[in-house]
Amino acid sequence: MIRPAQRNGDSYRPTQPLGLRMTVAITLAVLVLCSTLAKGLFIGNGAADALAAEIGSSMTGLAQSLARQLDSTMWARANQIAALSRIEALKDPAVAQSTIDELKRRDPTIAWIGMTDATGRVVAASNGLLMGADIGSRPVHQEGMKSLFVGDVHEAVALRGKVPHLPGETPKFVDVSAPLQKADGTPIGVLAAHYSWDWAQGAIRQLIEPLHDRKGLTLYILSADGTVLIGPDPTPGKPLPVPTVTATLRDGWSRDVWPDGVTYVTGVAHGKGLHDYAGLGWTVVARQPADVLYAETNRLRLKILGAGLVLALLFSVIGWFAAGRIARPLTAIADAAERLRHGERGVVIPEVGGAAEIRRLSVSLRDLISLTNKDAALMRLEDIAYEDRLTALPNRRYFEQYVEAFTGGDGSATVMCIDLDGRKPVNDRLGHDASDAVLRQVGRRLAAIVRNDDVIARLGDDEFAAILPCRASHPGPDSAELAARIIAAVNEPVSFGSQSLRVGCSIGIAAWPEDGTDMAAVLRHADAALYKAKREGRNRAVRWSPTVADAPVHTAPSH
Repeated sequence: MIRPAQRNGDSYRPTQPLGLRMTVAITLAVLVLCSTLAKGLFIGNGAADALAAEIGSSMTGLAQSLARQLDSTMWARANQIAALSRIEALKDPAVAQSTIDELKRRDPTIAWIGMTDATGRVVAASNGLLMGADIGSRPVHQEGMKSLFVGDVHEAVALRGKVPHLPGETPKFVDVSAPLQKADGTPIGVLAAHYSWDWAQGAIRQLIEPLHDRKGLTLYILSADGTVLIGPDPTPGKPLPVPTVTATLRDGWSRDVWPDGVTYVTGVAHGKGLHDYAGLGWTVVARQPADVLYAETNRLRLKILGAGLVLALLFSVIGWFAAGRIARPLTAIADAAERLRHGERGVVIPEVGGAAEIRRLSVSLRDLISLTNKDAALMRLEDIAYEDRLTALPNRRYFEQYVEAFTGGDGSATVMCIDLDGRKPVNDRLGHDASDAVLRQVGRRLAAIVRNDDVIARLGDDEFAAILPCRASHPGPDSAELAARIIAAVNEPVSFGSQSLRVGCSIGIAAWPEDGTDMAAVLRHADAALYKAKREGRNRAVRWSPTVADAPVHTAPSH
């Protein structure tokens, strides 16, 4: 099939291709860069994963260590109070008072320590604070009457201004109490202590002081209900900003994006108590920014990439000089071919040295040029004879010869007769230039829809015809679907100057050999179906059937 040519103002300017030397140099550079990039990503990602696991384990270990130390400290305090409560002499308020004063003097973490009777009235107290007060309704007394009690961090409004604490804050304490019992086990009071949370914070800061060199390290200590007890401002007294960290992890680590938009490697450890001390259910969270941890991995990636850039430059230079040896004879051949293309007379393809394949190429081109010069004029004349000048599609003469020579073998074929609807009003209103513009653009659309081995031709005026062969190895299109595509393509607006023109088309369809063993008869059937489509309202497709009467022949070869 003759293919449409670029003409009638349609310009085509191919981009200038790269030379062989440049192509080889760029190819080598790209290959080296891609290899280096892949290696850098592989090594970098592997190192990053290994580092994340190591740092995550480190964060978890740090959190576990701090949780154990907190539990150990609280266990020691609880045991201290439990042991004192067993001393018989302390059941005497006078003896208890002197012991309490000595304990308060020696242990600065004790904010208040005292002794109550069975009703909850304070009968001995450090510095006389709350002496005679009734604390029977407080958990420190009620739970302490039953057994050893350790209460979580809480505010103690009654001691505000009476014990040292951080400026501007309500004093907070951890309670520890144990029952004072008679020989038969009957409780007669409680030995209770408030351990200052201010002092506890200082002790915790001492624990984490050796970690100051860890850039961006942040520690949180959470109470059993998830409230932050210790952490950077303004988190104390609030839930952890990323609650899923503690909700999904027991003791372990994860990478999480926090509300500040930064990704952190976060280790989590939960206090488990110590020996017979069950613990307060505190949770320790240690986090460090991931970009700080992965800085070394990024430096490794940059080193690999830098080495890759150097190697890419080196190999591209080597490729440039190596390709030059190949390119020189090819350049000579290309120069001669370019001069021939511009019509220069007397130019011959040079016989060049170099690789055997290039020598063979130069000889073959010399012979080919001599044959081409003889046949070119004849080939162009033949193309002109079989081409419709307006649409660049095959013309009626080509189509008729194709029909006469058609042998479908064991296959089949779909035949379509196509006639434009509405071109005459365009011609009457806007003239031949607009009408020709419609035909040119419709011709290009039809050529774009059919396959390479299909034949579509302009028979004259508004008439087109197509034969679409079908073989076992190359199935044909669905005729109804193809017809719908053709109608939709023709219906698209046609640009003419500043105007948008619209036309339609009617299609008649028949099949060979289903509708006739003679291709000329099948064409008549398709033509009849075309006229039925026009009678039924145009811009539609009709499939021929025996009920459709054949119309006067328009597309048969004898026409």
